[in-house]
Amino acid sequence: MDMTSTPADIAAQAAALSHQAADLAQAAAGMAAAAAANAPPAAPFVYLFSIFVLAIFVGYYVVWSVTPALHSPLMAVTNAISSVIIVGAMLATGLHGSMVAHVFGFLAVVLVSVNIFGGFAVTNRMLAMFKKK
Repeated sequence: MDMTSTPADIAAQAAALSHQAADLAQAAAGMAAAAAANAPPAAPFVYLFSIFVLAIFVGYYVVWSVTPALHSPLMAVTNAISSVIIVGAMLATGLHGSMVAHVFGFLAVVLVSVNIFGGFAVTNRMLAMFKKK
């Protein structure tokens, strides 16, 4: 991206990126649903692991396709998504289930908390750069 990009160009790039991300997520969800419908009920780990792998690919292509001008808005959205993820992590930790679910739920709460507070700290520091001294 060059320095002569207009806000309209950046907005068009953001719209194209969000459209690509939506297409990738829809394809991944369709593949996961088709795999779940056609598979025997004896191997839930395989389905969950395939969804995890698909999420890695979608996340990789979404994150590395972001232009530098869209980094700050993307960080804000990431903080919002992490705030939603922590609710699921708390549920996994607090609900009656296996010990493995409690351990992974606790680890998820810790990691998402670091992500949320670190994201806000980075955003706060970045906004401080634009304040007049």
